[in-house]
Amino acid sequence: MLPRDWNDVLARETEKEYFTALMAFVEAEYAAHTVYPPKDQIFSALAYTPFAEVKAVILGQDPYHGPGQANGLSFSVNPHIRIPPSLRNIFKELETDLGVPAPDHGCLTAWAKQGVLLLNTTLTVRAGQPNSHRGRGWELFTDAVVRSLNRKDTPIVFLLWGKPAQKKAALIANEIHLTLQGAHPSPLARGAFFGCRHFSQANQFLERHYGAGINWDSNFSCI
Repeated sequence: MLPRDWNDVLARETEKEYFTALMAFVEAEYAAHTVYPPKDQIFSALAYTPFAEVKAVILGQDPYHGPGQANGLSFSVNPHIRIPPSLRNIFKELETDLGVPAPDHGCLTAWAKQGVLLLNTTLTVRAGQPNSHRGRGWELFTDAVVRSLNRKDTPIVFLLWGKPAQKKAALIANEIHLTLQGAHPSPLARGAFFGCRHFSQANQFLERHYGAGINWDSNFSCI
């Protein structure tokens, strides 16, 4: 069910009773309602960024709930879809922080392919009903994902934006990792996200440990 090496890492988790119940709930939701992302993209974050290659994690909340938006990567939307306000604010901060110009699309697969795990805390949602799949078990599963990353002996930078993401901070106890916490990029946060400089801090950390940071310019690829 899970892609690549994540299946080996999380095999015991997927055998637990809550996960079986979660999968049954998700299957029923797709059968009875419009649910995002498309079923074959639920685990896209894990598919694009194998466990062994994770260098950074950006935690979101739940998928976009509008038509054609969600693609299984936190904050990312499909090409040719209007860039949502939260993502526009991310691009604004990125341009202020590192001088990276905002792209004309909101597809972030270029980040994911470089080792940035774009993970939502909840991986599915009913159309037009934000947080509709909250409390059904996804949070337990994504806790397990974060715990597995915390156990790695290679450094990771975690970018936790907003309260749902910040709840995962308690799971990151390994001192080799860096945790950056800040406001959610949503306009509802009234600009509190701006000035966090998380992109430059993340790259400084990654450059120390890997010799290179992330190329945050998503203009070069959205495949």
